[in-house]
Amino acid sequence: MGVFVFLPLVLPLTALPIARLAEQHLHPRATTRLLTLLAAVLGLCSTLCLGLLVVVGTAQLRGNPLPDGWSDPEVRAAVPFAEVAGVAAIPLLAAALTVCAAALRRHRRIRARTHRALDGLPAGADPAVLPDDEPYAYAVPGTPARPGRPARPGRVAVSRGMLRSLDDDERRALFAHEHAHLRCRHHRALLAVRLAGCVNPLLLPLRSAVAFAAERWADEEAAQVVGDRRLTARAVGKAALVTRRAAPGLAHFAAPEPGPVPRRVAALLGPVPPARHWPPTLTPAGLAALVAAAGTAASAVSALNAAVALFVVLKAATPL
Repeated sequence: MGVFVFLPLVLPLTALPIARLAEQHLHPRATTRLLTLLAAVLGLCSTLCLGLLVVVGTAQLRGNPLPDGWSDPEVRAAVPFAEVAGVAAIPLLAAALTVCAAALRRHRRIRARTHRALDGLPAGADPAVLPDDEPYAYAVPGTPARPGRPARPGRVAVSRGMLRSLDDDERRALFAHEHAHLRCRHHRALLAVRLAGCVNPLLLPLRSAVAFAAERWADEEAAQVVGDRRLTARAVGKAALVTRRAAPGLAHFAAPEPGPVPRRVAALLGPVPPARHWPPTLTPAGLAALVAAAGTAASAVSALNAAVALFVVLKAATPL
C-alpha cells in the first residue's frame, strides 16, 4: 500500500482550481457535470482509503473480531505509520459516515415535508401555487413508489406572494427555470457533491461551485425558453430582492443569499456561454481541468492499488 493509501485523501486539492475557473470558460451544463463527476470520484476514493486504514487500525484493537493474522507485523508494515493512521481513521470514517447519513436523512425529510405541503393542492396543478404571502419558489423533486405510497412526480412550488411580485413574462421565466431544475435532475448533482463534501472537507468548494453552476444552467434554459436573456435577468434580480427565505437543499429561482445573484444577472446580460465541454487547453482553465483530471485519475489508481495491495497482504496473513 505505502503512501498510495493516503494520496486520495489530499488529491481533491487538484480539483479546486477548476472549481473556480470552469464557470468562466464552460457552459454551466458542462461545469455542473464535470464538477459533479470529479467530486463523486474523489469522494468515493477518499472513503475507500479511509475504510482500508480502518481495517488496519481495527486489527490493532484488543478484542476485535478480525483474524489474528491481520495484526501481524507484515500487515502493519504495508501501511506507513499504521498504528497512528489506522487508529485515527476509525473516528474519521465514523464521523464521515454519520454526517453523510444525516445529510441523506435531512434531504429525504425536506422532500417529504415539501410534498406533504403540496398534497392539499390539485394533483395536476403545475405550478403548485401555495397560499402564502411570503415570496418564494422552488423545484420539488419526485419520489419513487414505495410499499403503501404511490410515486410522486416532481413539481414546481411557488407562493402567491412570489406570483404577485412578478409580471406575466417574468413568471414564464421563473417557471421555465424551475422546470429546468426538474428536467435536468439538478437535485442529484447537488446531493452527490454534498455527500462528497461530507466524506472529505477538501471537496466543499465543489459543492458551492456546482450549486451556482446548476442555477446558471437553469437560467440559460429559461432564457432559451422565453427567448429573452434580459427578461430572464430581470426576473432573477427582482425575485432575489423580494425573497426572504428558502427551503434548504432544494433548487431555487432566487435564494435569499445575495452573493451569486449579481453574477447570474451579469452572465444573463452577456452573450450566450460557449457550448464546449472542455476549456481550451492553453488557458488557465484548460490547465486547471487537466490538473483536476490527472488528480482524479491518480486518486482512482491509488485507491485501487491500495485496495489490491491490502487484499493480497491480508489474504497471505489469514490462515486457511
